[in-house]
Amino acid sequence: MATTRIENAVVWTGIPAAGGYVESDALAFDERGILAVGDAARGLDADVAIDAGGAFVCSAFRDGHVHPIAGGFEHQLAPVGDQRTVQGIAAAVGRWAVEHPEAEWVRGEGFDLALAPGGIFRAEWLDAVVPDRPVVLRASDYHTVWVNSETLKRVGYTDRTPQPHDGEIVRDEAGHPVGTLREWGAWRPVYDRMPAMTTRQALAALDHASTTLAASGLAWVQDAWVEPHDVDSWLAAVAAGVFRLRADLGLWCDPNTWHGQLAHFSATRDRVGVEAAHRLTAGTVKFFADGVIESGTGAMLEPYCDCPHSKGLANWEPDELNAAVAAVDALGFAPHIHAIGDAAVRTALDAIEFAAVVNGPKTRRPTIAHAQLVDDLDLRRFAELGVIANFEPYWAMHDSYQDELTAPRLGPARTGRQYMMRTIRDTGAVISFGSDWPVSTCAPLAGIQVAVTRQATDGSGRGPWMPEERLTVEQALLAYTSGVAFQAGDGRGGVIRPGSRADVVLLERDPRRVRPLEIEGIEVLGTWCDGDRVHGG
Repeated sequence: MATTRIENAVVWTGIPAAGGYVESDALAFDERGILAVGDAARGLDADVAIDAGGAFVCSAFRDGHVHPIAGGFEHQLAPVGDQRTVQGIAAAVGRWAVEHPEAEWVRGEGFDLALAPGGIFRAEWLDAVVPDRPVVLRASDYHTVWVNSETLKRVGYTDRTPQPHDGEIVRDEAGHPVGTLREWGAWRPVYDRMPAMTTRQALAALDHASTTLAASGLAWVQDAWVEPHDVDSWLAAVAAGVFRLRADLGLWCDPNTWHGQLAHFSATRDRVGVEAAHRLTAGTVKFFADGVIESGTGAMLEPYCDCPHSKGLANWEPDELNAAVAAVDALGFAPHIHAIGDAAVRTALDAIEFAAVVNGPKTRRPTIAHAQLVDDLDLRRFAELGVIANFEPYWAMHDSYQDELTAPRLGPARTGRQYMMRTIRDTGAVISFGSDWPVSTCAPLAGIQVAVTRQATDGSGRGPWMPEERLTVEQALLAYTSGVAFQAGDGRGGVIRPGSRADVVLLERDPRRVRPLEIEGIEVLGTWCDGDRVHGG
């Protein structure tokens, strides 16, 4: 059991004190937790002693909403995420197909949905480079899929195929599928036909994810979308030692079959507790209340400006969501509800309130993820109902998605009401931060920079967007540390004090002492998870 001491540091504990937060200059820890802080730490013998040279230390970051398997898997597929034109995507797909003649299906993840007008991508653009094999590309929003004609043929999509109730097969004026599929109901039949991820691929994905997340300063993550086959992948990765952080598995709740999933949820929680309790828990159930605004599937209280007959797509009937959330709450799971549009947020809050009434008072940690648009009448309900608002702060800037897809659909008034992190925090609600990686970067420092500036990190020159919603650096640090620890129900996490978890991050510079637009550039020198150094050194 090795003891580590870090001294000559700025140790930000995250513990409130008069006028700020308790700080120190040293700490000591091992796998059991933080052993001592300050003078007491300097007086302990240590197997490893680090002179930080004035660098910054705080509790390691936590990500309250991320997709590690998907993030780690993307680099094994056609490299479409970095392309800046439709032609570039098609060319990258064509090259990958030539280099991988053995691949029956050509896949890619993470392309930019704003590269085609209205986010509509056509099958013939892919047919030109791969006409004889199915091509399946998922956009960076992970709600939209672009396929070629061979894929449409294999899945049987024609002009006579009825629209699914929980998705959209985008069609042209003549009624023919164009190659863009929105939400599960439309693209799930495609993914059901693709070869399953192999164990080797899954281990490589979680190995890559573990390295990437640790290098960003993270020690704990909430996997926000876990299906049954993913559970096997997680357990295999932990057994093989390739995932060295901790994670909670958010078990996906299907609106079409949720009654039959309840026993599986409980059995999975028990299995994870037996096989991997030192690294994994499975205490969360994930719901998708709606889609995303960029594709017009976020559920809205009022119609979209560019489609006045549509209020988006709700994935659940309100009464059904009430019943499902109450059922998992009764089993002791924490509901984690994706809600983007203001109608979806209201429906999610209603379901959480219903569960509390039906099941009675108890300790619970319900979370609403994203909360992109919240109606005035619902702003205070987060605090009143004890709902954690999990924001992805990196999204709170004006970028091409806003210009090309979001703002035209929302109109000026609603465009200026997105990601109201400061407002909801000021009501007394707990906010936590996440990344939704690989939708966007998993680097907490990048998220903190945007939360503090409300500006793009790419130097595009735009001024602050909704500057009244900016947070202080310390408020953003709390959201990435103790805020997510609260979401996880981890009373030992998110702060530095004797007895707390030995989750520690060492940063080259103090993010409170640099220019706000330089925060993302701070180097992560070291990350420890339960006293084990998982990055640096």
